[in-house]
Formats: sequence, C-alpha cells, structure tokens
Amino acid sequence: MRSRHRLYGLPESVWTPTPVRQACGSAGEAVVVTGAGVVALSEGADRGARSLPRVRGFAQWPPQGSPKKEGKALRASVPRDAHRTLGLDSARPDAVSAVAESNAGRLPELTPIRVGRMAATPFAFLRGSAGLMAYDLARTPVTGIATQLCGDAHAANFGLYGDARGGLVIDLNDFDETVHGPWEWDLKRLAASLVLAGRETGADEDTCRAAARDAAGAYRRTMRLLAALPVLDAWNAIADEELVSHSDAHDLLGTLERVSEKARANTSGRFAARSTETVADGGRRFVAAPPVLREIPDAEAAAVAASLESYAGTLGEDRHPLLARHAVHDVAFRVVGTGSVGTRSYVVLLLDHRGEPLVLQVKEARPSALVPHLATAGFEAPPVAHEGRRVVLGQKRMQVVSDVLLGWTTVEGRPYQVRQFRNRKGSVDPAALAADQVDDYGRMTGALLARAHSHSTDPRLIAGYCGKNEELDEAVAGFAVAYADRTEADHADLVAGIRAGRIAAESGV
Repeated sequence: MRSRHRLYGLPESVWTPTPVRQACGSAGEAVVVTGAGVVALSEGADRGARSLPRVRGFAQWPPQGSPKKEGKALRASVPRDAHRTLGLDSARPDAVSAVAESNAGRLPELTPIRVGRMAATPFAFLRGSAGLMAYDLARTPVTGIATQLCGDAHAANFGLYGDARGGLVIDLNDFDETVHGPWEWDLKRLAASLVLAGRETGADEDTCRAAARDAAGAYRRTMRLLAALPVLDAWNAIADEELVSHSDAHDLLGTLERVSEKARANTSGRFAARSTETVADGGRRFVAAPPVLREIPDAEAAAVAASLESYAGTLGEDRHPLLARHAVHDVAFRVVGTGSVGTRSYVVLLLDHRGEPLVLQVKEARPSALVPHLATAGFEAPPVAHEGRRVVLGQKRMQVVSDVLLGWTTVEGRPYQVRQFRNRKGSVDPAALAADQVDDYGRMTGALLARAHSHSTDPRLIAGYCGKNEELDEAVAGFAVAYADRTEADHADLVAGIRAGRIAAESGV
C-alpha cells in the first residue's frame, strides 16, 4: 500500500484562539489594552490591525503560505507527464467478474437489463463500470490533492436542469458515486469517456484525442481563471453562455439550444400525463409500463410514502409549506439509468389542490464504488452515517444551483436520496454529436468539472500544479486513449461472456 498523502484542501479542525488586544476609546481615539491598563493613542495615529481570536472554519490573516506554490512544488514528486501512465495489475478482475460483483445487492430480476445496457457499446460499458475504473485509477499517480469528486464524471453525466425560478443550468448531474478523493480521477474518467464517445460518433483518432486533450486544457485554464477571481465571484460562477464562450465551445450552441427546448418540456406534469390515469376520487394513479414502470404491493408503497416524513426533516423548514400543499397519491417502481439499474428506485406522485402534479424520485443510495479503492491511492474515506446524505451533500458541494427539494430518507432499513423527477432535465448524448463537436463538448465539460472541484478545494492549489503549458493536457490525453482501448477490450470480454452464458443479459430494454 502506498504511503498516505497529505489531503490538501481540507479545513483545519482545531483553531487556537488568541485574546482580544485592542478596544475602542472615545471618538477619534484608539486604545490598547495592556497588562498595565488602558493606554490612549493620539487622534489619527496608526491603529494597526485589531487582534481577534482565530475563528473556527475561517481563514487566517495575513494569509499563510501560497497554495499556488504548494501546488507547483508537487510537480517534483508527481511530474505532470506521469499522468499518462495507465497502471497495470495482474490481479485486476476480468470484465465479467467485475460486472457480476457490481451486481451484488441489486434486484436480481433487473441485473440482466443492466448487463444488456452495458453490453451495447464500449461507452455504455464505461458508464456502468465506475468501480472497475476506480480499481485502475488507484494504480496511477496522484498528487494527494483532495476534492469532492463526482465519482462518475463521464461525458454523459453533464446536463441541463431547472433552477427554482424556472431557468436552466448546465452542470454535472449525477452524484451516486460522490466521495472525497483525488481530483485526477474525475478528470481522467471524463477524458477517457470523450475518446469512447468520439469513436462512437465516427470521429477519427486525432479528433478523439483532441477532445480528451481539450477537456484537460479547459479544466486547467478554468482552474487558473477561478484562482485569479475574488473568492465569492469564483464560488458563484454559473454555467451559462459565458462559460460556453470561455471554453470556446461555440459550435455547441445550436445543440444546447435544442436540448434546452426539450428540457423545458421535461416536467413532472408531462410525465404524469403520460404515466398516470384518473381514479374514482378524482386523484391519479400510475399506469404500469413494464419492465421500466411497474406497480408495487400496497405495503411497499406505504413504506415509501411513510418515509417522506423523515425526508421532509432533511429539508430546510422554508420548504415544508410547499410539501404541505401537496397530497401523496401513488407510488410506483421505475428502472433508471445504466449503472443504477437493479437498485431500488421509486416515483411518488403528489398532487396540489388543483390536481397539478409534482413527482419525486426516491432512489436507493448504495455505497460509492470508489470507496474500496481510495486506500490504495493513499486516501482515507470518511465514515458515512447515511448514503443518501452522502449523495445529497456531495451534490450540493459541487453544484452552484441544486434542486430545492433534494433530501434523503430511509425505507425499510435502506438509505435513499430524494429529488424532483423530471425537473426540466435535459442532456447531450456525447455519442450522438457530430464528429466536429466532440472537442467542443470536451472543452465545455472540462470547464464545468473545474468549477465543480473548485468548491471543495482551493483552485489556486490545483492551478499551481496544472500550470500554464499543455504538459498535463497531453498526458491526460495519452491516458484517455490508452484507457479507451482497455475499455473496448473489457466490453468485448463482456459480450463474449454473455454469449458463453457466463452472465445473463437482456437487450433492448
């Protein structure tokens, strides 16, 4: 096992207070408290800095050290070019074994759907194999700089969603695997996914490599930009058309406009109109559409509905009147995603006094697939009291704007996250882009990832390490191409395993 890295970016846990040494005198005077009593200073004299106690959770003044220099110094132990290293391990599980292991604890009747979706393409395989990639990433160089990771930052996990005022924001939008860990893991997963998506679009190898390189370059440049801004400005940087412009992704504007139009119509109301029917008392109930949407026994539905009481307690009290104006009408089971297939996931239908719907998703929160591999890379995973809480707090730490109804609960002893379903969500399918848009998409997502990481780690630290030149960009691109090749081989092994009967798969669902 590697030696433990210093976990940069984490707040100190203990402060040493110092006594207040200056007080105020009469108008125009300053007084200093000394052991001999109060000594008045002449009017207009240099009062100096007030000596106040060090406050837990706040920075020191004057600033101590230089995060930029600290980051730059890390290049001596982990050269930027080292990040092209793929990492080899003879004990690495094969693809079939890794997928079968990741199916443990999922609903067995749904795991063939998950396997079938992963077998569709190499990019789909990558989407469902965050744990296997974490195994590989744990054997690559890391600087020891810790940040809040998305944990599954592949190119399809960025998208549009609605804010509280009806606007649309583009950002990371999946946090099932979120955990505190090495920033490089998110960036490398994004870069590798862009190569695979580019290959699926039919782009040539130079274009695919450029997409990975441009994602790393946009990450590096955005981190430098954020490091140079006042902290509040950097913190509140919103992913909008200015970010698209900054990342030089102008060719994506038309695609984003089309996705935005679809996202605005992707609401609870539209889903409910298609998926529910009116019942005798004037309420509504879900209509089964197996295997994706199915009815559940009354006892199971009651348990999910009852859990909403504890969920409400995880929201701010200002949200309680909003929930109190909706009644719970029905609960159904709904299959979601690629990597998430087989986990327990419900949709809950709420109606207001006018019969207008609000649909919540109550989704099982499993332990992050990255956790078993953090120690190999020299990081310690903090204890988790509730997996749903982990997901929610990770999401709030990384996004500028989050779902106002984001919370967590427990159903029959299992942890769940709760969020709005179909909250004007829209996504760009990176594997369906025009070949000449893949590198634009890489630049945009690289910039978004940097902004997300900057919330939990001082951007000056990562910017100091990344530097001004393209050495890191080229190294990450080299890794991405090599890992895409490995993923294609893993995908081929999975397909062969399905044909040989080693693992069951159901396609086309």
